[in-house]
Order: sequence, then structure tokens, then C-alpha cells
Amino acid sequence: MNAARHAGERLMTWPGLSVGRAYCGTDPCVRTGTQEIVHFHGENEADVHLTNPMIAKLRPALKNSSALRMRSGSGWVTVRLDTGADIDLLTTLVSAALQAVAALPVEVAGSRVTDPCTRHGVAYSR
Repeated sequence: MNAARHAGERLMTWPGLSVGRAYCGTDPCVRTGTQEIVHFHGENEADVHLTNPMIAKLRPALKNSSALRMRSGSGWVTVRLDTGADIDLLTTLVSAALQAVAALPVEVAGSRVTDPCTRHGVAYSR
């Protein structure tokens, strides 16, 4: 089984999450309500929508992981899924993303993500 599928199956056991089609066109994504939380690019990569405020809060820890890529100005983080530990990291980031969505104002939390995912840009930072 590929890592993305394994990670998606693990996330689908969480209450309040559902599967859908990602706004960037990849399939599948995992969402809470109308908010896309994570979507997969191929068998070994996932984008997690942490939001810019959550990335700013977690940046000291995130920048030290070789499994992560961050695009400057984006609320998305890309996770390379090579090992079981990477899947554990992804699930931790999904938990943080759920906290970030819960902190959004109601009018923002109820709308779709307008921040383009990492596939729409190439400038990554750490």
C-alpha cells in the first residue's frame, strides 16, 4: 500500500473528517465541513493547510524537518511521505490544521480554501 493511501485511511477514522475532491484538482482530499485540510499528490506526498498564523507559530519546529517543504507566504505545508514517522508527522500537522480552522472567524471557516496549494508555486522556504 502506498504511503498516501495509508495516511488517508488513517485520517478517515477521525470523527468529523470526510473525503472529497481537492480544489486544486487532485483527488482525494480530507476535509472538515467545507474546509479542505489535506490532499495528496501522488503516492508519497501530501499538502496540509495549516494557515499562515499556524505556520508562523510552528515555524521553529517545522523548519528542522527534512520531510517538510514550506512555500513562502502560503498556508500550505508539503509533507514527503517516505516512512511511518512521516505519516505520524502528517497526522500531527492535520491535528494542528484542525485547531487552526477552529480558530478562524465563522465566515472564513465556512468558506472554501482560497490559498493555492504548493503545486501552484515553486518558491519554498524553511
